This record gives sequence, C-alpha cells and structure tokens, in this order.
Amino acid sequence: MSDITIYHNPACGTSRNVLALIRNTGDEPTVIEYLKTPPDRTTLQRLIAAMAIPVRGLLRRKGTPYDELGLDDAKWNDDQLIDFMLAHPVLINRPIVVTPLATRLCRPSEAVLDILPNPQRGAFAKEDGEAVIDAKGQRVAKP
Repeated sequence: MSDITIYHNPACGTSRNVLALIRNTGDEPTVIEYLKTPPDRTTLQRLIAAMAIPVRGLLRRKGTPYDELGLDDAKWNDDQLIDFMLAHPVLINRPIVVTPLATRLCRPSEAVLDILPNPQRGAFAKEDGEAVIDAKGQRVAKP
C-alpha cells in the first residue's frame, strides 16, 4: 500500500478514472468506499480544511437529497451542512484523494495528476475513450 488514499465510489465514472490514474503510477492506494464506510466528523472536517474549500464546495447535488433537504438555503451553517453529509454520505462529492503532496476533490479526474508523487507509467484513456496520458506517460494536450 502507498501513502495515497482515495475516498471512492465505484459506481462513479470519475472516481473509477481517478483510481485508474493513481494505479497507472504503480501505486496501490488505500481505497475507502465512503458510502460503505463514511468518514467521521473529525475526518471530514480535516479533509475540507486540507482541500481549502468551503464546506458547500464539497456538497454533491446530482443524485442526492440535496434539493429535498433545501441545502441551497443560506440558513445552514457549516456544522449543519457537515451534519447532513454525515447523515447522508451520498452528499459528499467525490473522489477525494489524499497524497503526500496535497488533498484534492478530483473533478475532473485529471486533477489528480497534479498531486500524485509518482509519474504516469504509460498510456491512459478515460472510460469514455478520451486520451489523458500518452505512451510516454505525458499528459495529452487538449485541443
């Protein structure tokens, strides 16, 4: 195991792509399926602080009870929003990756490339076929 951790949802294409990009470096990360094993309050607060994002920046809207809970309302403070994420882990956006270099919400999946300590070992394409890494392990320039 490496010193890389991914808070992962195997049902999410972005999360699967990020996990594959990590593995393309030769590292095998600690994989936490956060819907099965949600972070506790302290861990969630630590992750948010390490990413230097607002609590609202970690909330996921699509496919969650975000709208039903009225989480767009400014009346909810950070502690209350964290309470919602703890009660409904699906509200936590993903994937979150922790490496020795940084902690980041890796959306889009290429965001993980900036925080991986080891280089890519070969070509990589996303599940949709989009080339991300060439055969030399270098990023493919976007048109």
